[in-house]
Amino acid sequence: MIVVAHLLAIVAVVLGLFLLVVVGVLATQVLAHASMSTSSSRALGAPAPREPGASRPSVAILVPAHDEEGGITPTLAGALAQLRAGDRLLAVADNCSDGTAAVARAAGAEVVERASELRGKGFALAFGVEHLRAKPPQAVVILDADCDLGPGALDALLDALVREQRPVQALYLMRAPAAAGLSRRLAEFAWRVRNWVRPGGWQRLGLPCQLMGTGMAFSWEMLQGASLANASIVEDMKLGIDLGLQGQPPVFCDRALVTSRFPESAAATSTQRTRWEHGHLEMILREVPPLLAQAIRRGDVRLLGLALDLSVPPLALLAALLGLDAVLAWLAAWLGAGSAVAGGASALLLLFAAAILLAWYCRGRDIVRLGELLSVPWYIVAKLPVYLRFLVRRQTQWVRTDRDKP
Repeated sequence: MIVVAHLLAIVAVVLGLFLLVVVGVLATQVLAHASMSTSSSRALGAPAPREPGASRPSVAILVPAHDEEGGITPTLAGALAQLRAGDRLLAVADNCSDGTAAVARAAGAEVVERASELRGKGFALAFGVEHLRAKPPQAVVILDADCDLGPGALDALLDALVREQRPVQALYLMRAPAAAGLSRRLAEFAWRVRNWVRPGGWQRLGLPCQLMGTGMAFSWEMLQGASLANASIVEDMKLGIDLGLQGQPPVFCDRALVTSRFPESAAATSTQRTRWEHGHLEMILREVPPLLAQAIRRGDVRLLGLALDLSVPPLALLAALLGLDAVLAWLAAWLGAGSAVAGGASALLLLFAAAILLAWYCRGRDIVRLGELLSVPWYIVAKLPVYLRFLVRRQTQWVRTDRDKP
């Protein structure tokens, strides 16, 4: 019995060491963001004032679109409204079986059509960049076909791009449908933690963020060495890592707001969630170890920050791992291995809970009521099949999320 107890304790310690790192990163990001948010009264996504007529680089907004005829018009209209003379709006109608190309042209966009057996957003982006090569802009902003640019977002992105001379990521928020149930609102809060609280905290500490797939700004020169043509289901994360290794880690710009909506159907939500989370877990396993090694070898603090940020798994999975670690540790203690490991596991679980409560206080009170947080364990249990499928039937190919009909 004591042998089993010690084996359980060893497993709990090994798992606990990983969790200590990622929970420490999460807690640091939340604390840094909290200090920033309490000292700022600027409204969500409100850009800083600009001088009238202030110059900025010429830009092409690149919109990859696959079967988006039903919802692309508002995206293009909002983008067109922020363009200036000499700017371009290019939609890539990628392997479409509907009228996406015609709808985009009618909305005022320049359109190129792509038909190929090579499927995936990365290939569409590479095709669009190649089209721009004949008359390249000074900057390129990538915007998904179901997203809306907030007021002044384009100018804010380009201002940051000129100032930082690094790729720029906008504040990208997903919103639950009107009258959404608790599960969708919890998902919206988790998204805010991932895309607002965490990158905002790292920004406060001078560290880079991940690229998030939309609302991304690059100089033309940055894209020349970028490997876009791939079928990765998280091509944005991979691009951010590649640029970080080249000495240009992305910078977060919360003055530029880009929004989208979670789909209403359960099937579409499951497809979307599986793609994001399987892709993230794949990147943790494949990219974090070599990225950490490169950061340490180079003595590059920004690259280290990028690696540590990437190493934090989705919140529901992190909570489940913390619970598993606590169960293993307390079982080992009950079998006679001592309570030190169990105490450490419990402390980690409490630190995680405190970080989530602080994040909720800063950015979640308008979405989820305090008492509703008691339902989080059921939310975690509901997501466990997504993570189990990563072990037995991992998603490796890009699959389009069905949009809601307007």
